[in-house]
Formats: sequence, C-alpha cells, structure tokens
Amino acid sequence: MPHRAGPLRSGAHAESGWFLYAPACALVEADRARPGRAEHIAALPGPTVLGLDSPAALAVARDAVGWAAVHTAYVAQPTPERPAGAWVATAAADQWKGRPVRILDVGR
Repeated sequence: MPHRAGPLRSGAHAESGWFLYAPACALVEADRARPGRAEHIAALPGPTVLGLDSPAALAVARDAVGWAAVHTAYVAQPTPERPAGAWVATAAADQWKGRPVRILDVGR
C-alpha cells in the first residue's frame, strides 16, 4: 500500500523543529501485525521512542480500546514541550474518528 510517511521520516531527521515520536505501545502493535516493523522504525534516525511514564500507564489501564491507540492519543495531547499537541500520522484515519487528536492521513 503506498503511503506518504517517507517525508515525515526525512523531515524528522533533517529539519529543525520537526519531531517524530513513536509510542512504544504502537511499536509493539505494529510489530505484531508485521514482524520486524518495530525494529525498523526504532532504527531510523528521526523517531524518538516514547515509553510509558506513570500518567501514560494510567491512561492505558483505564481504556479498553487498546494500548496502542490509547498511548498514541496520550502522546498527542498538549504538553509544555508541545503546547499545540502532536499530530497522529496514520494509514488508518477512519479508526481515529471521535478521538480528540489531530490526524495526518498518510494512507492516501
């Protein structure tokens, strides 16, 4: 399936002010769907893998949707480092309807 994720990886590596975050729970789910995917993403020069801190773990524990979606939505929320929040780049934009996150559809 073609997608537009390449420019995100390039920008995160080369452009000042571009950051690409990979929530650890999303990496696990990606690797379960396609073995080797998490290792590939973690080896790229741009992404920062974000683990579960205490607030993220509590958010994941309270939601029955699935760890990857909850961790990703948590990471996308505004923080002092990201006052506007982060965009969620996804090839499955329909799965994010109704969630309070900004979506960048890379699947089209």
